[in-house]
Amino acid sequence: MNILGIIPARYASSRFPGKPLVDIAGKSMIQRVYEQAKKCVDVAEVIVATDDSRIFDHIQAFGGVAVMTADDHQSGTDRCAEVASLHPEYDVIINIQGDEPYINPEQITKLATCFNDPGTQIATLIKKILTREELFNYNSPKVVINKLSEAVYFSRATLPHVRAQEPDNWLEFYTYFKHIGIYGYRADVLQQITKLPISGLEKAESLEQLRWIENGYRIKVAETELETHAVDVPADLEKLNLFK
Repeated sequence: MNILGIIPARYASSRFPGKPLVDIAGKSMIQRVYEQAKKCVDVAEVIVATDDSRIFDHIQAFGGVAVMTADDHQSGTDRCAEVASLHPEYDVIINIQGDEPYINPEQITKLATCFNDPGTQIATLIKKILTREELFNYNSPKVVINKLSEAVYFSRATLPHVRAQEPDNWLEFYTYFKHIGIYGYRADVLQQITKLPISGLEKAESLEQLRWIENGYRIKVAETELETHAVDVPADLEKLNLFK
């Protein structure tokens, strides 16, 4: 397989404007993500997809590869699809989150191996939930999976509901997983899913992957034991000192 890694990066984040260019111990966040992604031997090339000239110029300044994309994309998936359309030589596209400066290359490899199965259309990672805090954190989507290691549903709610048990005890009766937000797509499937209209489930949960499931696409999952540490707001930068 020929695999392309794409890092969507936009400047105008409502919760953290200019986030890709924030300095983290002497390097920008986007540079750290890029350098971590480049360490993955399974990815032939890494490209930053951005709609902002400041990010584009910065990537080029440190020797990275960047592509300017349209400024009206609704999601990182759409931005990835535009760049992927320029590179038909790639079989699989991996969408790498631009706000995880210490992403472990092993996670990218684990996702890439899902495509050793020719039936895999889309893939993502999951991690076992171990604490009550994680279980009832509505900002962290949960994943319900089937016996084929495919996602059945994603929800911000805690699913499934364990009947006749107190919520504090649910982890004793069911193995829950949270979603790790990195995706891989067959190149043709990526182009297809970005043409789908927003679905009812997607509107309800504000999770775009539900659009794909609702339209019959299958999402393979691989379990990781590695944690990710995303920077959503400026306060999250303080936590990164623990993971350098």
